Amino acid sequence: MTAGTPESVDSFRSRARAWLADNLPRVDDLPAPGSGPKDSGDEWIRARELQKLLHSGGFAGICFPTEYGGLGLPIEYQRAFDEESLGYELPLPLNVPSLSICAATLLDTGSEEQKREHIGAAIRGDTVLCQLLSEPSGGSDLAGLLTRAEPDGDLWVLNGAKTWSSSAFAADLGLCLARTNPNVPKHAGLTMFLVPTHAPGVTMNRIRMVNDTNEFCEEFFDDVMLPASAVVGEVNGGWAVASRQLFHERNAVGGGSPYVSGRGHPRSVTRATPLDVARAGARATDPVVRELVGEWLTVDRVQRQLVSRVSKGIASGHYPAPAASMLRLMSAEASQLASDLAVRIAGAGAGIGSADGPELTRELAYAFLMRQGSSLGGGSTEISRNILSERLLGMPREYAADKGVPFNQIRRNG
Repeated sequence: MTAGTPESVDSFRSRARAWLADNLPRVDDLPAPGSGPKDSGDEWIRARELQKLLHSGGFAGICFPTEYGGLGLPIEYQRAFDEESLGYELPLPLNVPSLSICAATLLDTGSEEQKREHIGAAIRGDTVLCQLLSEPSGGSDLAGLLTRAEPDGDLWVLNGAKTWSSSAFAADLGLCLARTNPNVPKHAGLTMFLVPTHAPGVTMNRIRMVNDTNEFCEEFFDDVMLPASAVVGEVNGGWAVASRQLFHERNAVGGGSPYVSGRGHPRSVTRATPLDVARAGARATDPVVRELVGEWLTVDRVQRQLVSRVSKGIASGHYPAPAASMLRLMSAEASQLASDLAVRIAGAGAGIGSADGPELTRELAYAFLMRQGSSLGGGSTEISRNILSERLLGMPREYAADKGVPFNQIRRNG
């Protein structure tokens, strides 16, 4: 770069290509994942190391503002880096939710002190952030949460429970939504807090899933003491923060976030595509199989084009923020289609997901067990359809019996 003149995308791309070749190992050269439990702490230690390496090389936080530790560059630079970094080992576990959801939410809604302290730390790999939103009794009704925070002098006292918190076991801080005023309608009495995951009074358990992973966690808060500086946004204004957080979540899950670094998934997450399965089973010349693979390739291309179009539309203001639900919905549809087609191509081979079976079919079997998860993460597909119908298409809002009713007057079981 010269004084006052930004580096061109082509120059940035060339510099990234050279740096990646000199500093990061290629995935194909890494040893195969071990047979031990997935989602181990070792993966996250390595992710932090890689993030620190990216930061020292000048390729971390490409789209985050410079005043908070990023490079302050447009998304075209991040996309160039993503293309060049394909095939290299990257800190992919930090993409979601730490960088693309939590750090992005703090960028939009946090105080100046919170931005400078926590966004920069996340970009450097010093801090990992997570979400503490869903609750055991909540389902898709996030605003109906029961976790509460009560004032005690200059402090807040947090009590309650959260669940389905992605990778919380590896995080240092969590964005936690709690009820601070039960005397008003449910959306109006919420506040967002930054909660240290290892604070006194926090108990965390990991949840073993049907596909043998345990990256989801549940948390219990018993008189957790939080300072006033832990509030993100305004007291009783937490729904505005949560809404922005959900926007970033849908954008990240749908593939439209400018704050991810690199493409792909952590090695603990299996993504066997229909094409992979066809090639592994020597069925790539079968006309029926080729038709199924063609269906997947078409949908995959449509999804990528949709991501590009909607992301540009939101950035330019042509589309409102709720348009991110299109990406979230398309991502779920494409993911489930890929899983279903891969199983059809594998045939009976998809049923031998034993520990000593062929690796690809074992991955495929485990992935299929979790296919429905893509319609739940980032908010259910039903919620996404409601958002699109009401906020983009102008259709009437569905009836809600608790609309406008103070939370402490809403009838509930138990």
